[in-house]
Amino acid sequence: MSFRREKFVAAGGPDGGDGGKGADIYMVSDDNLSSLIDFRYKKKFVAENGMPGLGKNKTGRSGETLVIKVPRGTIVRERESNSIIADISGDDPVLIASGGKGGYGNKRFASSTRQIPRFAKSGFPGEKLDVILELKLIADVGLVGFPNVGKSSILSAISAANPKIANYHFTTLSPVLGVVKVDYMDSFVVADVPGLIEGASKGIGLGHEFLRHIDRCRLLLHVVDVSGIEGRDPYEDFLTINSELSHFDDKLAKKPMIVVANKSDIADREKITAFIQKVELLGYACLAVSAATGEGLETVIKTTAAKLKTLPLPQVYTPDYKRPEAEIGRKFDIKEIDNEYYIYAPWLERILEGTDVDNYESLMYFQRAISDSGILAELEKMGVAEEDTVHIGEFQFEYMD
Repeated sequence: MSFRREKFVAAGGPDGGDGGKGADIYMVSDDNLSSLIDFRYKKKFVAENGMPGLGKNKTGRSGETLVIKVPRGTIVRERESNSIIADISGDDPVLIASGGKGGYGNKRFASSTRQIPRFAKSGFPGEKLDVILELKLIADVGLVGFPNVGKSSILSAISAANPKIANYHFTTLSPVLGVVKVDYMDSFVVADVPGLIEGASKGIGLGHEFLRHIDRCRLLLHVVDVSGIEGRDPYEDFLTINSELSHFDDKLAKKPMIVVANKSDIADREKITAFIQKVELLGYACLAVSAATGEGLETVIKTTAAKLKTLPLPQVYTPDYKRPEAEIGRKFDIKEIDNEYYIYAPWLERILEGTDVDNYESLMYFQRAISDSGILAELEKMGVAEEDTVHIGEFQFEYMD
């Protein structure tokens, strides 16, 4: 609230400027990030407030936009409803939370009948959200299979990725991405996730934590150790992993799949043939390879590239989060409980938030908003009496006739 007071200027009048808008919060994908580990340590992000208005009709500066960088493929969900706010898969920043609108200076309320408004309206609060971040890697192909079947060795052989390779289970502890070059103009991305074991869909082992990363994959390469050197039956392994995929998400088991019979260089030829025949009877293509010698890997690359050309692009999730409206028309609802009246009108609560209830002029402005909306008429129709309590948001008033 401000008035122009200047020598030789008669009746300067009100000149209080409006407040600046609060900053918005955006999220944007950053390909230099590969995990959400940073958000384990920093969980609260607050955008800058708008600056207050000043005299001489000066509007306050708006807050500087806060941009949070996340890995590409991050799903942002509203915590309470679990609805999707955004899928950060593109290159453009995505609005997550809007800053509040700046308040009005007393210049806004000057009129022919109110020439000296001695009140201003404070700004409105910005959106406050609790969100859950979930990373679903964007890859064309997902490598699945039991631990130690050679998934990392295959990824290392067909791409420039350098995953950790060792002869023990769960060598891979986090997803690894690799780009496979088919020719000068063609390539695809492969994701190697930690090995699955029986019961993975129920939380046994490591793989269940990373199955979400193959959710977007267009094609699965199911790697099976056909050598049997660990004493397991390759075909039973194949059925077990398919069962785990189905239990985790039925859509995963229905994804297009190519079976890769690895370690064929040390496997019995008859067993390889028998395995391929069983798998093909189920409708899957099966390729015998050896990551150690490179045998058959070129065929895997070409077959995979050809299959991908027939499949749709990776899934992008459609936001379904409904933002609370700043004003839902001028609708209201009134409930009466034990001679106390509860008014539900979000738009009115926002007006009340910007009202100085200790200032007579400001309170009269609020009183007119209630009267013009028809709320007072509805209260009288419901039988409100002198000194009855009326609740609006966190405020309560005593009705005076």
